[in-house]
Amino acid sequence: MSTPRNSCEWNAAEYHRLSAPQFQWGQRVLRQLELRGDECLLDAGCGTGKLTRILLENLPRGRVIGLDLSRNMVIHARQNLAPDFGDRARFVTGDLVALPFRGCFDGIFSTASFHWVLDHDSLFRNLCDVLRPGGWLHAQCGGGANIARLRQRVRGLSQTPEFSNWLGKFSEPWYFSDAESAASRLRAAGFEEVKAGLEEAAYTASGEREFGEYLRTFVLHRHLELLPNDEVRTAFVGKLADASGNDNPQWTLDYCRLNIRAVKPA
Repeated sequence: MSTPRNSCEWNAAEYHRLSAPQFQWGQRVLRQLELRGDECLLDAGCGTGKLTRILLENLPRGRVIGLDLSRNMVIHARQNLAPDFGDRARFVTGDLVALPFRGCFDGIFSTASFHWVLDHDSLFRNLCDVLRPGGWLHAQCGGGANIARLRQRVRGLSQTPEFSNWLGKFSEPWYFSDAESAASRLRAAGFEEVKAGLEEAAYTASGEREFGEYLRTFVLHRHLELLPNDEVRTAFVGKLADASGNDNPQWTLDYCRLNIRAVKPA
């Protein structure tokens, strides 16, 4: 069955299977948290709940609300975590720029999600609103020149006769902020003690097949939704994988991560 155009959905099973890079980045962010163990936290863009599980293990007297725009992700996370954590783990389908909470979280944790939100002004205002006074935001997402080489190739390929009917006028579905702009928006949204910085985090797939699967699942699913059938989708991904095979190193994505820290005034 074809995925509906402009869908908010992800392939949760494939995401869970292939998400080693995101999991590793997220673990490094998690290790920087200083938790009492009784907090109520929001996992903003929880995905399939891999990192939510670690959060809960570090909150023996606390609880986590996992929120994701994808219903598939929320179902997957709930099925995986509810048997082990019961009511301490709750999952909600929702939009980060229209959060259904106000003033109820001690902290917000998020990785690999904010770059899918195009309006960071609204994003940061909503995040500030859902925190209690003194609550913190600890997040990482794509930023700066994230996957710049792939993006250039995607733009060029989208303008070719083979794909331009569907992708020629398609704008990128991401927003990769620089550190200075992110810090400015966080302060404007009401945060203080703001820190924002970029770090390189290249990912190399094991081979052409894994690289193509990764592109389909994590990077280009919004593009592929617009293509008419699996044959055209396979051709689009295949051309990008072929080009990456000529890189040194092969099948590598030049990821750049934006790290964000901020506190809501007490």
